Amino acid sequence: MKHIVVIGGGFAGLWSAAGAARMADRLGARLRIALVNLDDQHSIRVRNYEEDLAPTRVPLRAVLEPIGVELLVGEAIRIDTAQRSVQVRTGAGDLPCAYDKLILASGSHLVRPSLPGADACLYDVDTYAAALRLRRHIDGLAAMPHRPGQYTAVVVGSGATGIELACELPRRLEQAARAGGHADAARPVRVILMDRGARIAGHLGGAQPVIERACRALGIELLTGTSVAAVDLRGVDLTNGSRIEAATVIWCGGMRASDLTADIGAKRDALGRLYVDPFMRVRGVADVFAAGDVAHALIDGEHPSVMSCQHARPMGRYAGHNAVCELFGLEMLALDIDWYTNIIDLGPAGAVYAQGWDRTVVAQGAQAKATKQVINRQRIYPPRNGSRADILAAAAPEVQRPPPLKPVSG
Repeated sequence: MKHIVVIGGGFAGLWSAAGAARMADRLGARLRIALVNLDDQHSIRVRNYEEDLAPTRVPLRAVLEPIGVELLVGEAIRIDTAQRSVQVRTGAGDLPCAYDKLILASGSHLVRPSLPGADACLYDVDTYAAALRLRRHIDGLAAMPHRPGQYTAVVVGSGATGIELACELPRRLEQAARAGGHADAARPVRVILMDRGARIAGHLGGAQPVIERACRALGIELLTGTSVAAVDLRGVDLTNGSRIEAATVIWCGGMRASDLTADIGAKRDALGRLYVDPFMRVRGVADVFAAGDVAHALIDGEHPSVMSCQHARPMGRYAGHNAVCELFGLEMLALDIDWYTNIIDLGPAGAVYAQGWDRTVVAQGAQAKATKQVINRQRIYPPRNGSRADILAAAAPEVQRPPPLKPVSG
């Protein structure tokens, strides 16, 4: 029996496995498909900035078992492309997992800074566990002894994650202050969004002015042209020589592809991503596909893919489909996505919806927020009804159209 191994249970990995299962089902092929993941949960990672984390976890078995995909809970620690084998570390020990085709979809990780105090004092929302740690910290602020900056949060990095988190924090910090009976001028709530660039969200094109206005309307202080020099439990020292007293410092810096890409022996880009062809095959390495944050694909023949579920989901579907096709000598399908959007949640200020690589704003406020909620709460989830037919249908190698603007009543 032929064996496809998928590494990673995120957006790209889940849909790679489902895409492979769908094509195998259509062929009536006897094919073993195994997905390796650190735990048994599919993480809706893009929602980790929210306070309620319960909806951000989907049991992988609920999606994989109906379509006949095996879940192997463990850490893929080594890939040997010459032997076509993956070494997986499980609770029962290390075991080799042979493959005929490998789909690497192990995602990306936050690049944390090597700064004094960073390990102990910096928070982030890169993973479910990290987001849960931040939530517990904020919930515990009220019980802390009074000190300057008790309800001050500094968010470092004004990419989408930093913006979305910063826009949620005033409300969350105010709740914490009220819980402690500290909602007064003596213990003010402050949120500071910091970026080393000249402007907050300076890379977000036409959406930037909308984001900046929303932040200011929410009382978020914008600090540019500087970064963190050191951090401790009471605040941060900045590279411009100043200091901010803050009990909460959150790092939302850059991302890098999974370290497993180094095992493949192929050219990688500056983010550590493997270059793939339009069929999601790693260039120059036989029998290895890559999808999602570990893959550098020219989405429309010109623009590189971005590290987002917007690209990871279709890349996964095509990788899984094509892995089966190549295994059985069938014609493969080239991925081509002729659109790009940014929809950024701005908390109580709504959202901003921008289209195209120049990020032209097409909606903002309540209308953009309604569309964002459809995406975050419905569109990016796999079917959760246990229906084999529904899950396989959702795994079809098709590119969805841009999310439509959601009508807003009233």
